[in-house]
Amino acid sequence: MTYPLIAGLDEAGRGPLAGPVVAAAVILPEGFSALSALDDSKKLTAKRRDELAQIIRAEATVSIALAEPAEIDRLNILHATLAAMGRAAAGLARAPQIILIDGNQVPPGLPCPARAIIGGDGTEPAIAAASIIAKTVRDALMTQAEARFPGYGFAGHKGYPSPVHRAALEALGPCPLHRLGYAPVRAALEKSGFARRMMNPA
Repeated sequence: MTYPLIAGLDEAGRGPLAGPVVAAAVILPEGFSALSALDDSKKLTAKRRDELAQIIRAEATVSIALAEPAEIDRLNILHATLAAMGRAAAGLARAPQIILIDGNQVPPGLPCPARAIIGGDGTEPAIAAASIIAKTVRDALMTQAEARFPGYGFAGHKGYPSPVHRAALEALGPCPLHRLGYAPVRAALEKSGFARRMMNPA
């Protein structure tokens, strides 16, 4: 029996107040060496995610795309996420015959038939691999952001609305990585002097 060439598609970073959404598309090869270890990235330790990400990058076909905060503010989080997922799928070096997507929506304009699967990152290996790539790429970007924008604690909370992040946002105001369309960021921006910081980043 001939099986179709499957790409998994997933994203990381819809919920944070800062940083990009990262979308990843992955085509696993036949006989992928770490198949039994794949799972929803949220169920894995950071160390295990990094280990698996290295294996996936070495053996699989991988494409990554970002939706930066400016695009999120312009389109809204849903449409920016779908746009990033579409770019990740289009960037695959091999053409899949079907794309399996975590969630309940299919991005428009995909290059082949696609199916959305709720909880797919825990049941479909290719989606799990995509979730691991998206999560590790985003975590690395937010860790790097700590040096560019000190004081916010990005390396720890990765831009999610933790108490530490909310306190830093209250004290420092938004930086250029923050999503202005999100209510806590808008509230901080409205405080005097913070608009100037956004216009003149370090």
